[in-house]
Amino acid sequence: MRKGILAAAVAGTVVLGGLAACGSSNNNTPSAGSSSGQPYVGVILPDSKSSVRWETADRPFLVQAFKAAGVKYDIQNAQGDKNAFQTIGDQMIQEGVNVLMIVDLDSASGSAVLKKAKDAGVATVDYDRLTLGGGADYYVSFDGVAVGKLQGQGLQKCLTDEHATKPVIAEVNGSPTDNNATLFAQGYNSILDPLYANGTYVKGPNQSVPDWDNAQAGTIFEQMLTSNPKIKGVLVANDGMANSVIAILKKNHLQLPVTGQDATVQGLQHILDGDQCMTVYKAVKKEAAGAAQVAVALATGKTPTNINGSVTDTQLNTQVKSDLEQPVAIYKDNVKDVVNDGYVTKADLCAGAYAAKCAAAGIS
Repeated sequence: MRKGILAAAVAGTVVLGGLAACGSSNNNTPSAGSSSGQPYVGVILPDSKSSVRWETADRPFLVQAFKAAGVKYDIQNAQGDKNAFQTIGDQMIQEGVNVLMIVDLDSASGSAVLKKAKDAGVATVDYDRLTLGGGADYYVSFDGVAVGKLQGQGLQKCLTDEHATKPVIAEVNGSPTDNNATLFAQGYNSILDPLYANGTYVKGPNQSVPDWDNAQAGTIFEQMLTSNPKIKGVLVANDGMANSVIAILKKNHLQLPVTGQDATVQGLQHILDGDQCMTVYKAVKKEAAGAAQVAVALATGKTPTNINGSVTDTQLNTQVKSDLEQPVAIYKDNVKDVVNDGYVTKADLCAGAYAAKCAAAGIS
């Protein structure tokens, strides 16, 4: 789910066993000896295709937090490759990280990496996505069900009389292998299902998008619209896929309420244009700071003090100690809050034709 002050994102390229991978950030400043208890945190990010946030927000905020704490760190991006993900994990364990934080690509490959880490005595943290069956020691994310509820409420708010009575709602869900997508759907369906049941809305086509692939989302939605041209609202799980849905709507000369998530520059611009109803802002800086706090505590032999709840690993039937942040719904009238928070810059959001639209939205 940025630029300006975020443009300090550190990116590089490493070669892993002949595998030309993956963005990497490293701090190799020695602290207390490489493999003798030195605080050393490894982080594996998932990709840069499903959402720009991993490289433009999460990476620089994590770098900032680890530097401030004075710990050695290595941040790499698997770029959607499960084999690369496992290779990176093996490398980090061999290099002596004492904490491994991951954003899994799916629970199976993520669990394999976590198991190797735990077998090696490495503390483990799930970041943003819970790896079902992985048995991570801690989990740091946003409340996924709350995210989904905001999306469901947002679509309800944006569906006005002009969208007809008993509007048909299409749902474009996130990846079926991402536990977050399950939580988001749980949240928005808790809002929409009663409205389907009482006849206020009509449940239309509903499909998950493998790997959060934006191009596939467009193809899937085009098929939905072809088979059901009476669709009047689209619950879309994130901004990247929403952009693809909006492109199909424009192709068909339609403008309908569309939801999103991540508060990307593109998503916010769609909101200013009136093409996207809302997005969900997850202050990644808070999430990254919370994750870094957990990781640094574990790396230095301490117990994290910022744990505020737990979540259920439904495969292991266990509770995972968690730091859960709260999301915020963003509409046209509060897009400025995302800018004021430093998540996107006015320069990026308000470039060119968007200058006047930003001014009208109170962004100064």
